[in-house]
Amino acid sequence: MEKVTDIDMSQSVDGTVQPDEVTLQQSDGFQAEPLQITYREPIESLTWLEKSLGFAELSRLAYGGPELVSEVARAAGIDGCELIAKDGAEVYIFATPHDCMIVSRGTEPNKWDDISADANAWPVAFDIGRVHSGFHQHVQLLWPEIEQRIQDIQRPVWFAGHSLGGAMATVCAVRCRLSPISSNPRAIFTYGAPRVGNRSYVNAVRIPHYRWVNNNDIVPRFPPRWMGYWHIGYEIYLNRRGNISRLHSWLRVHDRMRGLWTSLLRGRVDFLSDHSMSEYIVHLRDIIESEKQGKRISAPRGLR
Repeated sequence: MEKVTDIDMSQSVDGTVQPDEVTLQQSDGFQAEPLQITYREPIESLTWLEKSLGFAELSRLAYGGPELVSEVARAAGIDGCELIAKDGAEVYIFATPHDCMIVSRGTEPNKWDDISADANAWPVAFDIGRVHSGFHQHVQLLWPEIEQRIQDIQRPVWFAGHSLGGAMATVCAVRCRLSPISSNPRAIFTYGAPRVGNRSYVNAVRIPHYRWVNNNDIVPRFPPRWMGYWHIGYEIYLNRRGNISRLHSWLRVHDRMRGLWTSLLRGRVDFLSDHSMSEYIVHLRDIIESEKQGKRISAPRGLR
């Protein structure tokens, strides 16, 4: 178990770094920009779009190494930053005087443990239903440490992640709600997350969950429904232009086909490029800018 730093609430950060001032890079090539959303006030004070962008930025940042992540997080007003990692499963615990944020790292293609977790898709029995075996095992590795860190926290606890990290965030939040500890999950924000459990599992625990899906992102379509898997939460769909849309049925199929065709003309594979965490962040920043310019953006249920 790798413990990088204790969650220390006594330290503070002065000054604000604008997101376009500097780009930090670690030895493996991962680049991190300063966070546009800062955390010197409670998360509840943010708009629903700012919450979504903030957790998207943290979900991307979670792919970085602990020193880089800690530096970027502290510049955004996050006083505590700890990485918990074991056998390929990794989660960051961020803390401020107002909130605790648990952000899981997504799939890293060069790590066999992550690939194995994604592929081990057979559902296994859990207390409230059946859950994806690989995601469940990844969380099992980390949960005792996570539970120990948050058992006495009275602040809101938020969960977030991208791809595999989104699945882990969901399973972690369910474990938190079912745990005898006093901490309870406030909400889950996921990006390009796969399905995690059967209908009994997803219906048993009511946690606000905002599940972002970018056009042709292929990951949210797995594991398939014929294996008994269902999605949790309220889906927020981004159409081929990067706008929030309520398209369903054949209209969504049409939108996805046009998005795929456009991407092929540009020499990209939409199924993969739309899964990029950076793509989600770009779209969210554009949506927020459009709202500032007067465009009305409807909030999903529970975030109004």
